[in-house]
Amino acid sequence: MLLVILAAITFIAAGCGNGGLKDAKNYPIEDFTFTNQDGKSFGKEDLKGKVWVADFIFTNCADVCPPMTANMAKLQDMIKEEGLKDVEIVSFSVDPTVDSPEVLKDYGNKFSVDFSNWSFLTGYSQEEIEQFALESFKALVKKPESGDQVIHGTDFYLVDQNGNMRKYYTGLKEVPFEQIIKDIKTLQ
Repeated sequence: MLLVILAAITFIAAGCGNGGLKDAKNYPIEDFTFTNQDGKSFGKEDLKGKVWVADFIFTNCADVCPPMTANMAKLQDMIKEEGLKDVEIVSFSVDPTVDSPEVLKDYGNKFSVDFSNWSFLTGYSQEEIEQFALESFKALVKKPESGDQVIHGTDFYLVDQNGNMRKYYTGLKEVPFEQIIKDIKTLQ
């Protein structure tokens, strides 16, 4: 009986350390201030106290970015339908020399996004975004020497109110929308 009680306490304590999230990570996102689709500064400080979902995209992506952005738009609609407050979406451009604020704004408009809680970011060098993605999200971003298609992952990243990446999910096919919503609620 004592072993069962100890096992239960260990299980509960382990769950608490993850904020109740199954398979949770705890990668701190480094401080950043970039430029959003309106040409305004936007950074980690603007996200303080909010749960956010991030991804890495670029506007002239030939294959994975359009469905990822459509999936993120669906997630944004679900967040609204659930009445969840203080939830932001952040899309980091992995091709900052092409993706100016105006280009990002046009791209977002093609997907009918609501910019009130979704920021498309640019305003850094290629080297900076590659390093930022790797260090903060453990994500590979690489622009090849030739061609215009940037190599990047297709995950959505859940970040808590303290700026720690807690979990990631596929953002391309069979997106676990219900699980993402559940995990946002758990963090809140």
